[in-house]
Amino acid sequence: MPGSRASVFGEAEDFEAALSADGVAGMLVTGRGHFQARLTQIGLERLRLAAVEETQSRIAFVAVPAGLILVAFAIGGPSPVWGGVEIRAGEIITLGPGQRLHARTLGPSHWGAVQVPAGQLADYGCVLSGSRFVTPPLARWRPQRAALRQLRDLHHAAIRMAEARAGALTDLQAAHGLEQQLLHALIECLSEGADVETATGRRHRDILARFEDLLAAEPFLPMTGICTALGVSERSLRECCKKHLGMGPSGYRRLRAMQQVYRALRSGAPDAASVSAVARRYGFNGVGRLAADYRARYGELPSATLRRSLHPGTAHLSLRSVHPRE
Repeated sequence: MPGSRASVFGEAEDFEAALSADGVAGMLVTGRGHFQARLTQIGLERLRLAAVEETQSRIAFVAVPAGLILVAFAIGGPSPVWGGVEIRAGEIITLGPGQRLHARTLGPSHWGAVQVPAGQLADYGCVLSGSRFVTPPLARWRPQRAALRQLRDLHHAAIRMAEARAGALTDLQAAHGLEQQLLHALIECLSEGADVETATGRRHRDILARFEDLLAAEPFLPMTGICTALGVSERSLRECCKKHLGMGPSGYRRLRAMQQVYRALRSGAPDAASVSAVARRYGFNGVGRLAADYRARYGELPSATLRRSLHPGTAHLSLRSVHPRE
C-alpha cells in the first residue's frame, strides 16, 4: 500500500533506525555539535523514494537490500561519497543488490534516493531500449541534462507532496502513474555515460566491509590481528580507510567505540549505571582520556550523559569545547 512519512531527528541513533529499511546497517557521526536531520520517505507499489537533509559529517555502512538497486543523487547540495566515489552536480550513482560500502558526508548534505527492484528495472529497460539492460554493481553516471532534470523534478514533486500532506500518495492510480514516470526517467538516465567501478575499487570496498564485520564480531582484536584476518598489510588498510572513511582504522575504531559508550549511557538501561563499567565494556581502560575526548565531541562529560538518562527531568549544563580538535 503506497504511503509516506516525513520526520525530523535530533539523535543519530533514531535517524539510523529510520534508514535501516533502506539498507543502512550502522552510522558513525564524525562531526561535532547538535545532530539534526530531516528524512522524507515514500513507498509506492514497488519503488521507494527518500529525500535526506543532514547537518553533520557522518559515515554510514550501507548494505543494499537483496533484489534492489539504489539510485542516489544530490539535491541542491553535496551528496555523500559512496564507496570512495564522489558524486558531483549532474551525476548519479547506482548500487546493485547486496552491495556493501561506506557512504560518508563531509558536512551538511542534501540528497535523494530511489530504490527499484532490479528485475523490474531490467525488464522495463529492455522494453524501452530494445536490448538487454544491465546495471553494474557500482557505477557513476552522467545523464543528459533533460533526463536528469526529469528524474529530479518527479522526485521533488513527490517529496513536496508527501511533506505537505501526509498520506497524499495513498491513491493507487496516482502512485502507479508516478512509478511508471520514474521508471522511464531512470532508464533515460542510465542509458549512457557510465563510469564502472574498477577492480581495485571493488577490492577496497570488500576489505572495508569485512573490516566492519570484524569490528562487530571481535572489537578488541589488535590491529595486526585485523590485518591478518583481512589478508592485507597495515599500510593497505590505512589507505583504504583514508579514502573511504576519511580517517585511519584506529581512529575509526576508537570513534566508533566512543559512540557506543555515548549511546549506552544515553539509554538509561540498568547495565549502564556506571561510566567506568560502560567504558571498559567498549575497550576504554581509563575514563580520564575518554572523558576529555568525549566532552570535546558531545559537549558534556560522560557522567552528565548518564545523569540525564537516569533523571530525564533534571536540567543540565552542556560544556562545549571552545577549540574542538578534529
